[in-house]
Amino acid sequence: MSSHREAPEIASDPVADNTDVYAFVSPDKPDTVTILANYIPLQGPAGGPNFFSFGDDVLYEIHIDNNGDAKPDITYQFRFQTQTLNPNTFLYNTGPITALDSKNWNRPQFYSVTRVSNGHSKTVGDKLAAPPCNIGPRSTPNYAQLAKAAVHNLSNGEKVFAGQRAEGFFVDLGGVFDLLDLRPFQNLHLISTPAAPGVNGTKGLNVHTIALQIPKKLLTRDGYSPTDTKDARSVIGVWATASRQKARVRSGAHGEETATGPWVQVSRLGNPLFNEVLVPLGRKDEWNGVPPSQDQNFVTYVQNPELARLIPVLYPKAFPHLAALKAPRADLVAILLTGLPVGLIAGFQNFTGKAPADMLRLNMAIPPSSKPNNLGLLGNDLAGFPNGRRLIDDVVTIELRAVAGVTYPLVDPKFEPDAAASKITDGVTASDNSGPFLNQFPYLGTPNNGFDAK
Repeated sequence: MSSHREAPEIASDPVADNTDVYAFVSPDKPDTVTILANYIPLQGPAGGPNFFSFGDDVLYEIHIDNNGDAKPDITYQFRFQTQTLNPNTFLYNTGPITALDSKNWNRPQFYSVTRVSNGHSKTVGDKLAAPPCNIGPRSTPNYAQLAKAAVHNLSNGEKVFAGQRAEGFFVDLGGVFDLLDLRPFQNLHLISTPAAPGVNGTKGLNVHTIALQIPKKLLTRDGYSPTDTKDARSVIGVWATASRQKARVRSGAHGEETATGPWVQVSRLGNPLFNEVLVPLGRKDEWNGVPPSQDQNFVTYVQNPELARLIPVLYPKAFPHLAALKAPRADLVAILLTGLPVGLIAGFQNFTGKAPADMLRLNMAIPPSSKPNNLGLLGNDLAGFPNGRRLIDDVVTIELRAVAGVTYPLVDPKFEPDAAASKITDGVTASDNSGPFLNQFPYLGTPNNGFDAK
């Protein structure tokens, strides 16, 4: 997964598990940027009687670096509070939920939003209602309308949504983690079988999303309006985190839990698949607990990715050039840790400086594409990954091809990638999702309901 259950400790704490981050210039409001941070992975829609919700004891944060030092200049903080209206029923709802203030909804959830800028905190939204989970046609008969009512305007001009959405990430989980048995390439695998279409392992599942739509001028370091793609002020770095308080004590006849002490980061995510695939098992929990400004300690795993050594072993006849490539992968360092400088790709840069840091880097001066290509920069679409990340971007295929050597000529024009490197894929695209994306905020589709779940 992009980073679902990617580390031993966070795998046992799904409420705090940061699974995906997206950042893109809003296609229908190009003077704004949309940031999506997903949590609580692999939700089966039929999740009753206690349906999924954000954690009241978790601090959720979205961070923006706008001066290239890999430290947050702007942070949006989210705290949730869940109510129990009727403690004498086992039901999540006692009738149809037709509005966010319906008395039939027994477990409503509310949240506050705080914007921290240059050390100054301001509450920009309070007592905002989250929508319920999508239970089924009798319990949530008009779910799209409920979700629409849960889009709120904040005091600085931002929009926010926090609630359940259809899982937008697509990947052939079964193939990827079965010794990288990519179904379209099965005939080339060490254990050869006939080629087959990919299978989306996340189809039909849900996730919980915190979504922000922010005017660009609120994101730049000096109120600059990002119109020049070469201007460093047009580039921001984005990542999301989840934190818990340092101490938790259980007490009372019912095992109530009390949290106290300073907040400790337990999960973070910038680029997709970073901790999932690049960081080794023994350091995954450590990576989740430190900020991007400390990623110098993890550069070696980007320079010498284990996956680049495994691909030629698992596909021995298809990648002879990759097998011979021994140099540190400066191309991957540029893509994932520093951004691409001016001049490397015509008309593009998202460079934030030499300090290595795992962040999504978005050049806000690049407008949304009129003809988006799901391969992003590899498909000559400057508005796509690794320039931020859109919902349609096929990040699994993009990163597989990058690791397989397609991007190495950026730093060594003499290197000739293997022919298979530009074709390797898990065979899954956004069209394999269980439902379409929306053409407006919050863009992720209506969550799958429990009644119709298969």
